[in-house]
Amino acid sequence: MAINHDRNVDVESESQDPEGDGPPRGFKRFREFVRRYRLLNTTWQIGVFTVGATVLVAGLVMMVTPGPGWVAIFVGLAILATEFAWAQTALHKAKQAAAKAKEKALDPRVRKRNQIIAVVFGLLVGAAVTAYLIIYGFNLPWNTDLMAVWE
Repeated sequence: MAINHDRNVDVESESQDPEGDGPPRGFKRFREFVRRYRLLNTTWQIGVFTVGATVLVAGLVMMVTPGPGWVAIFVGLAILATEFAWAQTALHKAKQAAAKAKEKALDPRVRKRNQIIAVVFGLLVGAAVTAYLIIYGFNLPWNTDLMAVWE
């Protein structure tokens, strides 16, 4: 479902943006021109959907591969939210969830617990590496007897 845009917008009141918070005047005039024609508006929305969905899917892929997954997901939702109401709702809910996660992560009790877990995990990994080296030794690949076979 697309956002209902008012087709009867006064161009003079639209071009006067004293604070400069919104998009540039030229872009507003362009969007109003596109909105006047159904085919152009549909094409514009298909383009926005394609770009936004591509960035969103790339973000989802980057959740399991190296890359800034969350950033791409938020950017994809923001692109989609420029034209679609459902994306505005999803972006709003994602922002609220991010704010909750931030508050939870900055809670001193949770933070101290996470630090203790990280230190204990680091000590366990260090002990496992030390045990491996004691049991199997530390042989560098270039210090092996395999070179004698080739001579």
